[in-house]
Parts: sequence; C-alpha cells; structure tokens
Amino acid sequence: MSLRERSRQLVESRAFQYFITAVILGNAATLGLETSPVLHERYGSALHVIDVTALTIFVVELLLRLFVHGLRFFRDPWNVFDLAIVSVALAPASSAFTVLRAMRILRVLRLVSVVPSMRRVVSALLTAMPGMVSIAGLLVLVLYVAGVMATKLFAHTAPEWFGSLGQSIFTLFQIMTGDSWSEVAREVMAKQPLAWIFFVGFLVVSAFTVLNLFIAVAVSAMEAEHRAEQSAAESAAESTDGSAEGPTPIPAQDRAVLAEVRALRAELRELRAELSERQPV
Repeated sequence: MSLRERSRQLVESRAFQYFITAVILGNAATLGLETSPVLHERYGSALHVIDVTALTIFVVELLLRLFVHGLRFFRDPWNVFDLAIVSVALAPASSAFTVLRAMRILRVLRLVSVVPSMRRVVSALLTAMPGMVSIAGLLVLVLYVAGVMATKLFAHTAPEWFGSLGQSIFTLFQIMTGDSWSEVAREVMAKQPLAWIFFVGFLVVSAFTVLNLFIAVAVSAMEAEHRAEQSAAESAAESTDGSAEGPTPIPAQDRAVLAEVRALRAELRELRAELSERQPV
C-alpha cells in the first residue's frame, strides 16, 4: 500500500475525525480561558503551549489532506474554508496583526466542516440565500416606508425616537426585535392615543410575517437538502447491479443482500398496486 493511500485511510477514518473534533473543542476552551486575566496570569504559558499544539495539529491535518487530494483539495469549498481559518491563526503576533490574532477563535468554526450535520445545515442555508435576499429586500422596503411614516407622524411627539429618518428606522428596527417596544409605543401614545394602530400594524407586518418568512425559507431549503441526500443514496443503491465488471467488485454476501432488498422493494410495489386497485372509487 502506497504512502498516499495510507494517508487517505488515516484522514478519512472516523477516529481521526473524532480526534480533530476533540482538538477543536479543546482549543475553543483554551481561547476562552485566555480571556480571564487571572487564569491568563497563572496559566498563560500552558495555555499558549496548548494553543500552539492545536494549531500545529491543524496545519499537519491540512498538509495531509493536501497530500492526499492534490489540487482537488481546492475544489472542495470546505477545504478552502478550513485553509482560510487556519491561515488567519498563522498571522504574526505583531501589533499590526492584532485584529487577526484576535480572530483565532474562528478556528472553532471548523466544527462546521468536521461535523456532517452542521455541514448540511450550512449548505441548506447557502442554498436558501437567494430567497433570503429577496425577503431581506422586502424587510428593508417595509422599514423604509414605516420610517418615513413614523418620522412624519411622531417627529414632534417623540423627537428622541423619531426625530429624523435615521432615528426612526433604528427605532423601528428595535421595535421589530421586541426590545422595549412597549415603552416607545406608550410614550408616543401618551400624546397620540391612536398611535397604537401604527405600532401594532408594523409589528404584525415585520416581526410576525416578514421575519417568519426567513424561517420558512430556511426550513424549506433544509428539507430539500435532506430529500436530495436521500435520493442520491437511493440512486447509488439502485444503480449497483452486483456485476464484477466495475472497478470495485462487490462481495458475494453484499450482492445477496442487495438482491433481497430489491426483491422486497418489488413486493412492496406489488402490494401497493393491489391495495390501490381494491380501494373503492
């Protein structure tokens, strides 16, 4: 067995993935402990050693994956993501790179590429981005229209909240998030009793309708991603005909299991057809 093949087995093994996940979690805890002045003063050297060790493991892992996959390494977006995250951590510790050094905590985001379930969620969210952009545009339009209306209606009543268009939009964004919106509304209603119509209507349109559309689009994208994975798995299972002409012959035991599965599926289709025929019209 060649060195590249052994490296491939190591990198793709489940134990190696668990090890990298443990290193990421340990490094995240270390970076969190560094924020404590007391702990940093007592155990700063040990925390630094752990951080450097974790970074070294990440670099070695990326080098192994680059050695195994070659230029195909850069075709996978998750590999490029991991490379960018680790590259940020390799920035020098000089004052010019203080911000980059503070971004070392981004290494925790490598959990997204390591854990398959997280990868599926992020992939679904990226798939839903076009729909989310449209909803975001609708939300901006609602905020702008409501901001103009609020400025004209309440500028003299509550100038600290609605004195200008910018203040009105920021206040309406605060109201949309539910942060102390009743205090703002009651202050305006003390002078304009019918102002509740505007605030309730804005909340219904923005918080209860537009924001929920984001959730609906994200859930729909995740369901589509799940269905696509299931279809791909079923297609791969059905396309396997058990012949030994392919590059990787299937063992006889596996061929027998696949044959039984196909037979069971055929029987289920026949039973469904019989039941559909027996049902009264």
